[in-house]
Parts: sequence; structure tokens; C-alpha cells
Amino acid sequence: MQMDNLRGSLFMILAMALFAVEDMLIKQMSAQISIGQIFIILGAGGALSFIALAHLQRMPLWTPMLWHPALLARTAAEVIGSIGFVTALSRTDFSTASAVIQSVPLIVTLGAALFLGEAVGWRRWTAIAVGFVGVLLIIRPGLDGFEPASLFALLGAFGLAVRDLLTRLAPPEATSAHFSVLAFVAFIPTGLGLMFAGGDGLVTPDALNTARIACAIVIGVIAYIAIITATRTGDVATVAPFRYSRIVFALIIGTFVFGERPDVWMLIGTLIVVGSGLYTLWRESRAAALHPE
Repeated sequence: MQMDNLRGSLFMILAMALFAVEDMLIKQMSAQISIGQIFIILGAGGALSFIALAHLQRMPLWTPMLWHPALLARTAAEVIGSIGFVTALSRTDFSTASAVIQSVPLIVTLGAALFLGEAVGWRRWTAIAVGFVGVLLIIRPGLDGFEPASLFALLGAFGLAVRDLLTRLAPPEATSAHFSVLAFVAFIPTGLGLMFAGGDGLVTPDALNTARIACAIVIGVIAYIAIITATRTGDVATVAPFRYSRIVFALIIGTFVFGERPDVWMLIGTLIVVGSGLYTLWRESRAAALHPE
């Protein structure tokens, strides 16, 4: 089990590093390509990739279950969250957008308590409150360092948190492949709608952005496989905290690729968000151990 946990943790770190690189490529592409067109490209590439993977695994995808209200609502939440996060990536600092998105587990815990009837003690309530203070330190509304575009990252965090909550209401036979294909297919009309709303035309990517598109699709698929392998290999309580390694890779990319210099308040806020999230995960795993279903 110890070796499985080590392997699972390494796969989770690999997945987070790859997702950070994919985010970097999306931000770089957004300098030439509209957000709507990015959604269309990634949606088509991701959907085709996961359909091919499901076919290789002989997994039936197109079933009536796809019309289950929880799956449709989950897809809508993922679309909203992705719009927020990709918009934040394109318009604000890479480090800031990546730091705010780390608040998703805290929002999930809050939502589970308010809407799903999950028991949350005062310690986790305190961790949630402290974590949101960390978010405020990162975006600093009303102060000189405030970037309005950072609010898109907050929209992304809330959308992705709702997605994770609705995952709990999905039919038990729904797999990660079902979730992924639905989301990527939904990205295509979403992208068309964003292009129409913004008056953006189709752009023929140059050679560099064509390479970025191909890399983003391939890296996204490999990251997906890595995160699934991580959760199936190691104990969830051991592997899950390594999701926060994504912010480490994001800070490195922000510094060395985009020349960002996060100030002390942003770093303190990030540490608070990550610390609160890790504490919440620890309390949840302890509660599950004390009160198994």
C-alpha cells in the first residue's frame, strides 16, 4: 500500500504539472486566438480524443443516461467555470488566476454543507472562512493592486465547484469518460456563442499556435489519464492533497515564462488558501475514517 500511495502521489503531481502547462499554452494562444475559438478547438480535439479512448476500452458512451439532469447540469457548470478560468488566464496574471482556482475544494465543502446536507464541524467552517480571506488577499478588491479581470477566476472557481458537487448527484454508472466527452462536446457550441457575442472571426493559427493547440490537446489527455491513474492507484486521502502542487508549477511558469513577480500579499493569500484546503481535506478524511458508511 505504501508503494501504491507513492506511485499515486507521483501520478497526481505529474497530472498537476501537465495541467499547468496546458493552462500556459491556452494563455499563450489567447494572444492571437479568441477565447471562443479556443473553446471550439479544444472541445473538438478533446471530444475526439476521449471518444477514441472509450472506443479502445470498449466503453459504451452514447446511452440515455447522458440526458440525466445531473449530468446536464454538471456540464453547464463546467462550461461556466471553464469560461471564467480561461477568460482569467487570457486577461490577468497567470499566477493570480491559478491561485484563485485553488479555492475550489473549499467552495465544494461549503456547498456540500449548505445544499447536500453534509455535516461540517466548526473547524472546517473556520478553515473555509480563513480560505476565503486568502482569496481576498489574492484579488484585493477595492485596493490599488486589484485587477477586475481576476473576478473571472472567481467565477471559474465557483463554476468548477458546482461541477464537482453535481458529480456527486450523477448516476453511479456514469464514468469520467462520460463527464469528459459531454463537457468537450458542449465546449463547441459554447465557443461559437462566445465568438458571436464578441464579434470575433475565425483566425488561422500560425505555425507556433498550431503546435500549441496540438500540444494542449495531447497534454490534456495525458493529464486526464495520469489523474485517473493516481486516484485508482493510491489512497484518496493520501493522493488528493497533491492536487495543490499545481500552484507550485503555476508560480514557476508565471515567473519564468510570463515574467510575473507575485507580491507578498498574493503569496500569503495563496499559502492561506492552500493551507485551508489541505486542513479541510485532512478533516474530511478523518471524519470518513471515524464514521465509515
